[in-house]
Amino acid sequence: MSESEDSRPPIGQVTAASRWRVEVVEETTSTNAAVAERFRAGEGEGLVLVAEHQTAGRGRLGRDWVSPPRSSLTVSFLLAPSDVAPARWPWLPLLTGIAAAAAVRRITGVQVDLKWPNDVLADGQKLGGILLERVEQAGRAAAVVGIGLNCAQSGDELPVPQATSLAIVTGARVDRSALLTALLEELAARYDEWRSGVDLRPAYLELCSTPGLQVKVAVPGGEVTGEAVDVDAGGRLVVRTETGEEHLGVGDVVHVRPQ
Repeated sequence: MSESEDSRPPIGQVTAASRWRVEVVEETTSTNAAVAERFRAGEGEGLVLVAEHQTAGRGRLGRDWVSPPRSSLTVSFLLAPSDVAPARWPWLPLLTGIAAAAAVRRITGVQVDLKWPNDVLADGQKLGGILLERVEQAGRAAAVVGIGLNCAQSGDELPVPQATSLAIVTGARVDRSALLTALLEELAARYDEWRSGVDLRPAYLELCSTPGLQVKVAVPGGEVTGEAVDVDAGGRLVVRTETGEEHLGVGDVVHVRPQ
């Protein structure tokens, strides 16, 4: 099932915990860029910016990610965990993935999984992605965490052929307001656990489909090929290659199908 742009309802009333300050705008270039700009202007932790339409949305590695108005849940969070060592910040996109998967499962029943480090998958296809950007200003540091989930797109409205949407997977309209509310709740819970020192690795590994697969990982300066065997305590992907194990903190992963 897909919907025309005119029939797609806007995001309505959202019930959010007091920690979040939710703003919904009809259009912006990029929610991540807008939140980063607000942080540089003095905004504090807790801002949540939702856009009905991004005109210059970005994915990993600077890729464009643009979709029709009101077809996605596109949201960015401003997080400033100053009490957490910067070495632990790489877990922020991973815990966001846990929260996004839980929210989708709760609202739609779709048993999504995660591809390291930041893709949300349904039936092996990309349902959404997560982009974290560190921002600094006058001695302050924050993380802008953006999430995009495909909700109402038809197949020809998706930016890449390997993508899917909740409308395609479920054959039904998804309530984006309910999905946003669930995401706010799930992210607040996972974020608080992480800040208090809870080990989220077991929860992430339960959802992550990458370990156990053959992978090709594009990394700065080249490519790592082998079997993904684990995600370590630092949130890095462990790949067993012909020359030994490599722990990768960044990379663009392709799951390789068995021959």
